[in-house]
Amino acid sequence: MDVSSVGATINIMLAATRAKGSTIIENAAKEPEIIDVATLLNSMGASIKGAGTETIRIEGVSKLKGCRHSIIPDRIQAGTYMIAAAATRGDVVIDGVIPKHLEALTAKLLEMGVVVEELDESIRVIGSDKYEHVDVKALVYPGFPTDLQSPMTSLLTQAEGVSVLSDFVYSNRFKHVPELVRMGAKIRVEGRSAVIEGAPLNAAKVKASDLRAGAALVIAGLTVKEGITEVSGVEYIDRGYDNLVTNLRSLGADVWRQVE
Repeated sequence: MDVSSVGATINIMLAATRAKGSTIIENAAKEPEIIDVATLLNSMGASIKGAGTETIRIEGVSKLKGCRHSIIPDRIQAGTYMIAAAATRGDVVIDGVIPKHLEALTAKLLEMGVVVEELDESIRVIGSDKYEHVDVKALVYPGFPTDLQSPMTSLLTQAEGVSVLSDFVYSNRFKHVPELVRMGAKIRVEGRSAVIEGAPLNAAKVKASDLRAGAALVIAGLTVKEGITEVSGVEYIDRGYDNLVTNLRSLGADVWRQVE
């Protein structure tokens, strides 16, 4: 593959499992989800080797059987809650996660001055009064996840100084920036990078243009000291976050869904 893609790698694996003969995927994605899908397929009778590396080899089989499989925790959901905890200076334990899958995010939070404690299957995030500016580059796994780039932008508005956030996976990941600017953020986009100058945010009416942009705007709204931030386009947010409002309210956030 010219570009390492999770979706493309999984789709080829699915097709190759039932195709006749051998299939080799080169420059395959190495994300944990790839390994999880390969584990599931192998339990169903597939023959997949090398998942989690750049080269995956698949021997086609004539049929698959049923199995029992426990899927891995959603690292992007977990990462979003970690960023939200830091942005609001909270003290939050995210349970039922695999800390190793979040190492790139954890490293950047620690660099900013966030307190992060890794346990066996949970992560505790304790916010600080003051955050240092950092530079973040979104890369393929095990680099910083592109799916957390948008939420991270909201957190970086809370840091002192100027941070640079670059995305080398997707070029069109900055749709949330104009909405954050409406909230008072000092951000300018330069090619594949967003230059973010720390500044307090204000309440505003904003619109989510995609899933992760929606998460970023919710986090931005949580940091506002006064006023009500209204985020529309929640159908995008619902695609990737179950019980988001319920979970945030249980943590003390003043957030609710409004039916028009």
